[in-house]
Amino acid sequence: MRNTPLAELIRPQSFADMVGQPHLFGERGALRRLCESGRITNMIFFGAPGTGKTTAAALVAKYSDMSFYRLNATTATLSDVKEVLSDTANVFGQRGILLYLDEIQYFNRKQQQSLLEYIEDGRVTLIASTTENPHFCLHNALISRSTLFEFKSVAPEEIARALRRALAYLNGETNRQKTVDDALLVQIGKRTGGDVRRAVLLFENAYYNADGDEITEGDVTPFDSGISNYSDDSHYDLLSALQKSIRGSDPDATAFYLCRLLEAGELLSVCRRLQVIASEDVGLAYPLAATVTHSCCESARQLGMPEARIPLVNAAILLATAPKSNSAYSAYAAALADVEKGLGNTPPTHLQAPLYKGYKYPHEYKNHYLKQQYLPDDIASRVYYEFGENKTEAAARAYAEAIGSYKGKK
Repeated sequence: MRNTPLAELIRPQSFADMVGQPHLFGERGALRRLCESGRITNMIFFGAPGTGKTTAAALVAKYSDMSFYRLNATTATLSDVKEVLSDTANVFGQRGILLYLDEIQYFNRKQQQSLLEYIEDGRVTLIASTTENPHFCLHNALISRSTLFEFKSVAPEEIARALRRALAYLNGETNRQKTVDDALLVQIGKRTGGDVRRAVLLFENAYYNADGDEITEGDVTPFDSGISNYSDDSHYDLLSALQKSIRGSDPDATAFYLCRLLEAGELLSVCRRLQVIASEDVGLAYPLAATVTHSCCESARQLGMPEARIPLVNAAILLATAPKSNSAYSAYAAALADVEKGLGNTPPTHLQAPLYKGYKYPHEYKNHYLKQQYLPDDIASRVYYEFGENKTEAAARAYAEAIGSYKGKK
C-alpha cells in the first residue's frame, strides 16, 4: 500500500501537462514564456487551493539551474529559513538558491523581513505562494521585489483532464481497466470548486468504491460532503452573506455562514472581514467591539483550525447581537465625495504651521471648547457626521450639545 498521495504521483512534469491557468501556462502564457526565456525572478503565486501553485514552483525549478528548497510556512520557523539561507555561502549555493515558501501568509512580519537581504542581492530567488490576497498578508517590500501571478479556479473540463491521468495511473497500479464517463469527471470538477487536488482525492475514493469496471455517480456520492462545492464566487458570496447577516442582527445565519467559510479553509479571510464589520457595521454604537474582535482574530490565528472556530464564533455572534451604527463610515464617505471633487484643498490659515497666528487652544477655555473654523472655507458649513441612534452616540451628542459643538440636525 503506497503512502504518497495520488495527486503527487500524477503531478505534471511540463507546462504542457498543466490543467487550467492558460494565462500562465498556455503557449502564450506569461509564466511559461518567462521560464522558457531563462528569466527566473522572485515570484508570488496567489489563488485558491489546488490550482497548481506548488506544481508551478516545481516546474520553474526545472527550468532554473539553482539549488531548490521547499518550506511550508505553517510549520517552518525562522531557523529553518536561516538554515536554507546559510547554503548561499557554501559550494551548494554557488548556482544560487531557489526557495519555494508555501503558505507564506503564516509567516509574521519579522520572518518575512528576514528574506529581504538575500533576495535583494540575488543570493536567493524566492517563489512564495498564498491562498490570500498578497497585498493584505505580505510585507510591501517583498511584493515590490516580486512578480505577482494569480492562479484561478480550474474549469471542470480542465479538471477532467487531470482525472483521466489519475484513471490511467490507478488502472496501471491495480492492473484493472476501469472506465468512467466524461460527464461524471466534469461533474466531479464542478463539485470540487476548481480544486484539482481535492478532485483527484474524490475520484480516487470513487475508483476504489466501484465494484465493477465502470465508475458511476453512486460511487462518487458517499465521498461528496457538499462542503467541497466551493469556488471563487462562493468565497465572495459567503463573505458577503456573513457580513449582511451580522449587519441584519441574525446570529443564526451568522453562525451558519461562518461555519461554511471556516470549513472551506477561509480562516484569514474571515478574520479580515470580521474586523471590517466591527468598525463598519457596529462602529460607534459599541466601540469596544473592534478591540474584542481583533483580540479574537489574533487568538484564532495563533490557534489555527479547528480551535480557531471558538474565538471566531464568539466574535461573530457578539457583532451580530451588538447595536449597529455606520455613522462614522458614512461620515468618511461623505467627506470622500468632496475630496474627489477637489474641494477643501487649503485648511484655514490658523490651522496651518505654528508661524501663522489666530489658532486658539481649546484646553484654555471652559469645557475645553470654543467655537472656531476647522474646515476649509469652501466647505466650512459641511456636516459629514450625524450621530447614530444608540446609547453611546446619544451620550456623545448630548455632550456636544452641552458644550455648543453640535452642528447636526436638531
